Amino acid sequence: MDAVTAQVHEELKVDILTLTQEEDNKRGFEEVSRSFISDTITVPTPDMFLYASKASLGDAVYHEPTTLAFEAHVAKVTGKEDALFLPSGTMSNQIALRTHLKQPPYAVLCDHRSHIVRYEAGGTAFHSGAHSQMVIPSNGHHLTLEDIEQEIVLGTDLHSSPTEVISLENTLNGTVFPQDEIIRISEYAHSNGVKMHLDGARIWHVAAETGKSVRELCAPFDSVSLCFSKGLGAPIGSCLVGTKEFIAKARWFRKLFGGGMRQTGFMTAAAAYALTHHFPLLPGVHALTKKLEAGLREIGADISSAETCMVFFDPSPIGVTYKEIVTRAAALPSPIKVGGSRLVVHIQTSPQAVEDFLTIVRELAEEKKAAGFVKPEIPQTNGRPYKNMYVKVKA
Repeated sequence: MDAVTAQVHEELKVDILTLTQEEDNKRGFEEVSRSFISDTITVPTPDMFLYASKASLGDAVYHEPTTLAFEAHVAKVTGKEDALFLPSGTMSNQIALRTHLKQPPYAVLCDHRSHIVRYEAGGTAFHSGAHSQMVIPSNGHHLTLEDIEQEIVLGTDLHSSPTEVISLENTLNGTVFPQDEIIRISEYAHSNGVKMHLDGARIWHVAAETGKSVRELCAPFDSVSLCFSKGLGAPIGSCLVGTKEFIAKARWFRKLFGGGMRQTGFMTAAAAYALTHHFPLLPGVHALTKKLEAGLREIGADISSAETCMVFFDPSPIGVTYKEIVTRAAALPSPIKVGGSRLVVHIQTSPQAVEDFLTIVRELAEEKKAAGFVKPEIPQTNGRPYKNMYVKVKA
């Protein structure tokens, strides 16, 4: 290397690891085990890293053997013809919708709480130019065929945007969508020429909770997005599944969206490891979630949802605010991270973290009671108590 090149190299080289990286990583894992923020924060294990390091070294835009093998496996277990590996669930959902939607005007019908309309940065409008028909489930839990029949737009009325896709989510906020209702909706949709998409980011939790195969859960849908970096604990990646023709077009859109990745073998190997070794951990996650739910109920908090890996709770009936909980949890010698009303339990959640969190809430409730707190009447809206289920609070 000549002197000029050496000088350029001197400016470019960098060591981004700390002098105490191994100890930092141990502390990082401890923080993950005591965080209820999300299941996306799970970290790769040493065994996952080792397995991923043995992956093939191809280029996924051209030919990447490990990735192709993984895509073939995901297609097989979901009962679909083909699969496409993508960097995120958001991209997977948005490419699915863009692939289904051919000629505007068109609309996507979904639950008003859906990830595609709440947490994908307006992607359905931006990428597909589609109108979102957001429906509130009349039972407060999941959409029914009757809900959809009231809101779907069929026919050629020039004043309306026709429904081209019904997008469901399972789980949604940790709740399981009854499969028999999904089948009713699917049969109705297909009889009217409407496509069915499933945001199945946490479909693994449904399979673990109900005992139904992933193939059975995916059968009513034309396309399904499945995430490996949430419940299963892989560091990155989702798969979109559907017919060969659908996936071929979706692959084109992946390139257009800037998602045509290169050496993805180690990514898909990590996802394969998660699918193989972490799925069996999900029943334990559900049991720990139910323990958290039971503890909060016993203390007197209101619970909105706790069917798989999430608990939505309201501490106002015991006189406690989210801010007080977040602050007290952050002040522990081994801090607990809480973001508000949603508590997410994952495969690396420590049982001790659950115990410590319940102790905090119990102590705060006792302090409020000692100070003379009396539970107030809950304001009613249309005969029902009104509350925002998802409340976020910063520490």
